[in-house]
Amino acid sequence: MLSRVANTLYWMIRFVERADNLARLIDVNQQLLLDSERLDSERLRTFWQPIILSTGDEETFSSLYDQAGSAEVIHFLTDDPRNPNSITSCIALARENARTVRDQLPDELWEELNALYLFSRSAEARRLIAVDPPRYYENIRRSAVTFLGIAASTTSRDEQWDFMELGRHLERADKTTRFLDVASYLPDGADNAQSAALHWSAILRSCGALGAFRAFERTITARGVVDFLVFSKIFPRSVRYCIERVDVSLHRISGTPRGSFQNDAEREAGRLLSDLHFGVTDDAFAMGLHGYLDALQSRFNRIGEAVFESYVLMPERFQVCPPDEFRSSSALAAWQQQQQQQ
Repeated sequence: MLSRVANTLYWMIRFVERADNLARLIDVNQQLLLDSERLDSERLRTFWQPIILSTGDEETFSSLYDQAGSAEVIHFLTDDPRNPNSITSCIALARENARTVRDQLPDELWEELNALYLFSRSAEARRLIAVDPPRYYENIRRSAVTFLGIAASTTSRDEQWDFMELGRHLERADKTTRFLDVASYLPDGADNAQSAALHWSAILRSCGALGAFRAFERTITARGVVDFLVFSKIFPRSVRYCIERVDVSLHRISGTPRGSFQNDAEREAGRLLSDLHFGVTDDAFAMGLHGYLDALQSRFNRIGEAVFESYVLMPERFQVCPPDEFRSSSALAAWQQQQQQQ
């Protein structure tokens, strides 16, 4: 497979997954806002700021808005074209990636993604955002899930599928940690039992995990939710499960047996998977939940950078560039973003 095609498929699926997760996060927190207002109206002033902080877009947001109110945050994360990580921007980027490899995609897959793109830019979408937000986010989630289902049922299990699976699960693991990280930014007044239960329930609903969690443990606690969403071996949105699938995809692409490594991507994924296999929830809380989740996100980024170096960058790119140009993560990330925009 051409490295350009592999990179395009990898990012196409990541952007769809990102839009799906953002729709989940906003919708659940809008519903939680109603309960929070009944509990403590003072909390409303600081309700949305943690959402922006957890997504890592606080610098972009602060440069565009003066305050983190409901209307500003929802617009920023939903349909603000100035935000490259908004739902509509992610859908547009996914479609653009798909368009460049249109001849290699099943017709049904392209049609579903194109329909999602047209809906996100339609007058009907703007109307729903204004008068019926839950229905808008439900449409985004259903279309994203349909897209992933079509991909699963129409794509041959070859390198094309492996790169799509790699992007999907790496993005999903990252978003699960960011959902959990919202707890790190809650105000001090949000630690009473009733408020905490609502908050951790919202995190589970954001991940579609409330029913699965209750089948596993009836009482919703911070420790129980973190254990389930980070270390579960069987829940498909847990960090451990996603990194397991990342490791499988990487070894299918390279053809090396699992337990060994041929490149830095496999080495980084294998080390992270080992830590998750032998880690426990106490480690996360002993380190501090925010610090632990932040460290996981950094390791996800290193895996993504290693994938990019191993399968996308051409040898001649290294030969014509100064030796230090790609030595830092920030320079590599900037170059990768430039390539994506092109």
